[in-house]
Amino acid sequence: MSGSAATEGYPGGAGEGTRAVRAGLPDPVKYEPTLPGPVFAAHFHLPGEPTGPYTYGRDENPTWTHLERAIGELEAPGHDDVETLAFASGMAAVSAVLFSQLRTGDTVVLPSDGYQALPLVRAQLEAYGIVVRTAPTRGDAQLDVLDGAKLLWIESPSNPGLDVCDIRRLVEAAHTRGALVAVDNTLATPLGQRPLELGADFSVASGTKQLTGHGDVLLGYVTGRAGEPMSAVRRWRKIVGAIPGPMEAWLAHRSIATLQMRVDQQTAGALALAEALQSRSEVSGLRYPGLRGDPAHEVASRQMRRFGCVVSFTLPTRARAERFLDALRLVDDATSFGGVRSTAERRGRWGGDAVPDGFIRLSVGAEDPEDLVADALRALDESGR
Repeated sequence: MSGSAATEGYPGGAGEGTRAVRAGLPDPVKYEPTLPGPVFAAHFHLPGEPTGPYTYGRDENPTWTHLERAIGELEAPGHDDVETLAFASGMAAVSAVLFSQLRTGDTVVLPSDGYQALPLVRAQLEAYGIVVRTAPTRGDAQLDVLDGAKLLWIESPSNPGLDVCDIRRLVEAAHTRGALVAVDNTLATPLGQRPLELGADFSVASGTKQLTGHGDVLLGYVTGRAGEPMSAVRRWRKIVGAIPGPMEAWLAHRSIATLQMRVDQQTAGALALAEALQSRSEVSGLRYPGLRGDPAHEVASRQMRRFGCVVSFTLPTRARAERFLDALRLVDDATSFGGVRSTAERRGRWGGDAVPDGFIRLSVGAEDPEDLVADALRALDESGR
């Protein structure tokens, strides 16, 4: 990955806001826009031998290049030996890593408490003759099932339970056993956690969430050190064609410019909300890694710089949870997380997550924290009547 001219001269030393604003920008050209518009092209002029960077729209696109450089500069600032590949969705990125690295007879270790689509992935892996082992994120339990694995998949913090594992410890154990390690970094974002710096081979995320932050783009990416594993991921993208549209890529790059501002505001709001909920007797199972006393706080504090925008907790019954969601005025009842507008949902409505009926996953947006806290406490009062 070559850094953009906008951040050269202080690789790795720029502030995170500076990197977010300037990451991936092309060299300045007089009278040209600082961020070129999306390139809509299925093919490119290609006389002679196909030796240039852009040949066909399924392989490369200038708009992807700017976005991929931007993400790479956030995931691994100051490192020229990494590359990023953009995908049409987070699950396209997840699938690309798993199915490009694993063969029949291989063993993969997945979290038992991860994203709800992982059971579907497990079924497909097993249909291809791949052995799947699972263990919870909490307590580094995946260590117990690592022997003989080809790939370890980590999700930390986990979604939706917000458990955290010691990534560096698991990476070292996996590498000692000859396994590759991929970390789902969706909940943390590169401003909260850098898996490659913790030793992981792949950092994978859904850019649909906080990275782009406006709820209007489906996107995924994989960042990893240049070499055969990443080459295999690139081949998988070419074969499957799980590519982002140029408009989505452009919107994502534009949105990254405000990432640091959004993340800081959302993190402050999430902590304020978690602290306020601690005093409510009807709230149980409150989780937020940034909250002192949270089971994940000690480990999270060692490897995370920011603790994310998601708070989870449980209300006594399904009916109480639904009344709470109905009473909220500043929080939309919607799935996904990471947007500038707060969202919440009763997670059990989807099935697939081992959570109580009254379990709430609340994603804190960019509203003023005091307004959001007041709204949540008022909704708790109303839902209890």
